[in-house]
Amino acid sequence: MLKTTSIFAAISLIFVNQSALAQQNVNNTQEPSLSAHVKPKQEVREPEAATGYASKKTVVGNDYMIATANPYASQAGFNMLKKGGSAIDAVIAAQLVLTLTEPQSSGIGGGAFLLHWHDKSQKLTTFDGRETAPQRATSDLFVAENGKPLRWIEAVVGGKSVGVPGVLAAMKLAHEKYGKLPWKTLFIDAIELAEQGFVVSARLEKLLAIGYNPGIHSLPELNQYFFPHGESVKAGDILKNPKLAKSLKSIANEGIEVFYRGWLAKKIVAKVQNSIISPGTLSLEDMMKYQAKQREAVCGKYRQYKICGMAPPSSGGISVIQILAQLQSYDMSQYDANSLEAVHLLTQSFRLAFADRDKYVADTDFVSVPVKGLLDNNYLLSRAKLIDPNKDMGKAMAGTPFNSQLQASDNAIERPSTSHLSVVDRDGNAVSMTSSIENGFGSALMVEGFILNNQLTDFSLAPKRNGKLVANRVEPGKRPRSSMAPMMVFNQDNSLKLVIGSPGGSRIINYVAQTLIGILDWNLSVQEAINLPKVTNRNRVTTLEQGTQIVDLKEKLEAKGHKISVRSLNSGLQAIEVKKEQLIGGADPRREGLVLAH
Repeated sequence: MLKTTSIFAAISLIFVNQSALAQQNVNNTQEPSLSAHVKPKQEVREPEAATGYASKKTVVGNDYMIATANPYASQAGFNMLKKGGSAIDAVIAAQLVLTLTEPQSSGIGGGAFLLHWHDKSQKLTTFDGRETAPQRATSDLFVAENGKPLRWIEAVVGGKSVGVPGVLAAMKLAHEKYGKLPWKTLFIDAIELAEQGFVVSARLEKLLAIGYNPGIHSLPELNQYFFPHGESVKAGDILKNPKLAKSLKSIANEGIEVFYRGWLAKKIVAKVQNSIISPGTLSLEDMMKYQAKQREAVCGKYRQYKICGMAPPSSGGISVIQILAQLQSYDMSQYDANSLEAVHLLTQSFRLAFADRDKYVADTDFVSVPVKGLLDNNYLLSRAKLIDPNKDMGKAMAGTPFNSQLQASDNAIERPSTSHLSVVDRDGNAVSMTSSIENGFGSALMVEGFILNNQLTDFSLAPKRNGKLVANRVEPGKRPRSSMAPMMVFNQDNSLKLVIGSPGGSRIINYVAQTLIGILDWNLSVQEAINLPKVTNRNRVTTLEQGTQIVDLKEKLEAKGHKISVRSLNSGLQAIEVKKEQLIGGADPRREGLVLAH
């Protein structure tokens, strides 16, 4: 077994030194605080709380590289690459550690979308590990007795919001095709860390202090884990999770069958059905029937590059490609990255893509999604003509791509607690994977050391709007729409250029698109592009990242008709650029990510 003291000592010291910063961040936070007994006056569907800004330097490697949201996870994945493991091996090891060290964002109780590039065969494969709705779920799952949709805070906590977790099934399917190391080997670091303990980070401390998910205090197992003896764990504390270690040992030795059919499956079902808050209908049959799926990637041209991402039920791939394609007729390279012209054009293309996304994108196993129509060059050119360089268009209306059907736009919550992992191995194979448990700390239901998702709130809370069915409505066995956007970019000769993705709820689409333009049009390094002050628009207001120079554009944007919001925008981008014989990596300074390379 690998020794925590030798492998993770440097990482532990990093987290210990963050304690003072954590306390400062907690004291200065402006985010709302919720409890089980205090309901917010209005819905706040914004990114996770900001936890400080730590400058990151570009990392260069020659053989292999991994970038994840947490140093422990990066180290675990790097250990697999050093052993001769594949990109898939590294991602699995890292994700298992994230279950422990970044429990608010992702884990084996959630789902994922994964892109895999096999360099020798020049083949791009995508794996859909999105959660599914229980067979007894109905379209009125989140409709109150008065016929109106539940408020988000009433929908996210407890068993009703839990879908069948898919990340383990997706990783196992990918490992069967592209793994090199034995399945059991991938669990070593996560098991040992869970047994011996990891150093609580400044970010985790702050998110617990804010208490944005009331289930943390309302549901006993999670409360006991994070608030032993009635007080929250602090940055620098050593936190052990023996129950998770037991679960991981069982999955390592017996395979994922124990999770979907065995004792862990039974524990998950019992926890959901017997939740003291909003019990759900998830059954053992639902767990046993779950299957990860391979899907064709969606791809589109931008300048001389090919941009590829996940197909539905993710909206991320389609929307990012649309945003870039709609800007093709503009020479973005002539503008400064933080200029009024660039920011305005970005927001207008964002609006158009989100209008289409909200109306058309859902699980293609249940709904006819006009994917080809949405990515058709002529259609996107017609959409681009709606952009006025001098004036904000206001709320954009969805277009009419060919093969589209009459549907209503939805009102899904899409909370932003998510994580992204980028890897390139020594053979040039690559993985871009975005994983999530949805809301911060998911449903707040903890089972044998891991937290269950609340991904069903990614469905539209209302099945109908204005008398029309919503494409992304709840249906038995259906996968909720997502904004996760793991992406890859290829050169004209089909060689891999870039592996990228981000957390951030529906703002993921904005973050990834802006960063891609930074790299492809403004010739920034991946780290410089990730560092860019963020601007978002989800076909509502234009949001500028607080505390950055982009806020200086507020009045000029308002003069163009924009309604402006200034707030923290907590992206978490991880990117790797492939340049000839070099790998160049970057991690978002807004989170605790780390790039490791050889």
